[in-house]
Amino acid sequence: MFEWIAQTGGGEITRLERHVARREAWVVDVTRPDGSVLEGFLRLDRHEVPANSSTSLVRETKVIQALADTDIPVPAVYGRNDELRCTLFERVRGRSDIDALDDPVQQRAVMEDFIRVIARMHTLDLDELGLADAMPYLPTTPAEAALNDVDLALEQWQGFLEHYTEPLITYGVSWLRRNAPTELHRLSLVQGDTGPVNFMFDGDRVSAIIDLEWAHYGDPLEDIGNICVREFWNPSGGLDGLFHLYEQESGIPYTRFAAQYYRVQQNVRGMIPIHAVTENAHPRESLAWYLCYRYLGDRATCQALAEAAGVAVEVPEMPAAEGAKDIVAAAAVYSIERDVAPKLTDAFAASRATDATRLIRLMDRRRRYGAIIDAVECDEMAPLLGARPATKAEGLQALDDLIRTGTFDDDAVITYLTRRALRDEWLHEPAVSLYPERTWSELDA
Repeated sequence: MFEWIAQTGGGEITRLERHVARREAWVVDVTRPDGSVLEGFLRLDRHEVPANSSTSLVRETKVIQALADTDIPVPAVYGRNDELRCTLFERVRGRSDIDALDDPVQQRAVMEDFIRVIARMHTLDLDELGLADAMPYLPTTPAEAALNDVDLALEQWQGFLEHYTEPLITYGVSWLRRNAPTELHRLSLVQGDTGPVNFMFDGDRVSAIIDLEWAHYGDPLEDIGNICVREFWNPSGGLDGLFHLYEQESGIPYTRFAAQYYRVQQNVRGMIPIHAVTENAHPRESLAWYLCYRYLGDRATCQALAEAAGVAVEVPEMPAAEGAKDIVAAAAVYSIERDVAPKLTDAFAASRATDATRLIRLMDRRRRYGAIIDAVECDEMAPLLGARPATKAEGLQALDDLIRTGTFDDDAVITYLTRRALRDEWLHEPAVSLYPERTWSELDA
């Protein structure tokens, strides 16, 4: 791979650093004989990924190459190597952390420019994009457009789901099918995971749309829901008026329920692989981040469901009594934070050290509060199931079975799932604190 990077850049590698991100990436500089520097961003797949997968780098590369011929700003593709399963992209000027901007005027200007870019992307001619080989599936009904990516996730993670019980996934999929849109204004190329942090900006203008691995053909309003989700995780000044601007720029009608529906759709679709990763994480993965995504994401999903269904849920009380802290856990955290982390100069290594302290604190918190929370879950499942389950696992399995029968009270299920998610979020606070105090922004009427 080193040889290929140098050859692609036309020089010698002079910088190669692991980028701190959920998916593996590297910052690369290639210095040419004339002294010029190619500033690259290397993405790679460690293992073979199916071409139709939502995480396929091959498909993402093709989408970016197609968009490069339009007025949608995307990174240049310097090279692609299928044998090595890697792509060398341009390292785009600017920054992505719009949530960190101190100037609300600039923040708003960037968001409005981003909305205009997405509106233009949604009105591109699909035939002219030439992506038939990368995305051969074209939805033919509104329900297919809304559910195709959910069904794809269910198919891709079927092996995991066959041996995994999670009532929230089961209920979320059921709710999405029963409430699928009946109208589709047009079929568009949607980014599928769009919004704050998934685009670069320079000044008050978008310099590039990035992270297009979820791109597919679907309902353009799906991206409206995705923007809500990204803004939940990365608050960027709220959403007031942005979707009316989108409607004005694209000519595609916006509805509040579509935004509510696709907030749930995005979360349920993303929840499936996140649960799989947290249950089967390789030590190479940043498990603290994934646990944060899981438990904060579960709570966000439940609250989005409750709002869409018009269900008011009371926040439960959390355990007050604290068990004895583990001196071994405290010693491990102390040594990492005081003796190891301050000596680290590599950003990726420092990030991993922080992850380790969060995981140690989380294990100690589970030890102290896990049994208390489990008993509460059994108590609260009793009215739904008609009897108190002997264990939390048995109760969740029985609730999952009940949801699959289709004979349940939506309000009661949503209420229980939301209260459980709030307790889980509290229990996993050392990981969830990576994204503290996250709430849904108000939607345009």
